[in-house]
Amino acid sequence: MFNIILFGPPGSGKGTQAKTIEEKYDLHHISTGDLFRYELNNNTELGKKIKHIMEAGELVPDEITIGMLKNKILSFENPKGFLLDGFPRNINQAKELDRLLEELGEEVNVLISLDVPEEEIVKRILNRGKSSGRSDDNDENVIRGRYKVYKEQTLPVFEYYQNKSKARTVNGVGGIDEISNRILCAVEEHTKK
Repeated sequence: MFNIILFGPPGSGKGTQAKTIEEKYDLHHISTGDLFRYELNNNTELGKKIKHIMEAGELVPDEITIGMLKNKILSFENPKGFLLDGFPRNINQAKELDRLLEELGEEVNVLISLDVPEEEIVKRILNRGKSSGRSDDNDENVIRGRYKVYKEQTLPVFEYYQNKSKARTVNGVGGIDEISNRILCAVEEHTKK
């Protein structure tokens, strides 16, 4: 299998770029945000638990997120690989992901990080907020707070994979096709190593 982590701050374009990568390498795109929304919207037992945690203003514990991811990965029959979007968000999740993949005789092949400056992130999310219906996409303070959390809690995941020689940075500013080409070139260069 070929497994890619698409990485970057909120609003960096991970969701936009995922489709191109998914199609190019015939991967299953797994977005943890989509997994959470599915559980919440379908009012599953797990969804009720997640809703209760989120309403209390707490973060969903890693073990729940990892459990959802594991269930999703195991639901595919003979996959060619996975494109992970929005996961891992911290070092513990990265280590748990590595353990899960190791159990399956697999590994993360490459992490592609979209590098986008904070001001561009704020501009993009405010623009997205005009149509997303998400109140947190319309509040600059909330957006900057999410970016700060990304830098403090999520960015160390890049270093974790960089130390394993599995991380690449791509300029995430420009046209969609231009960025897609940069990502695909980075993946190709990495796989030739």
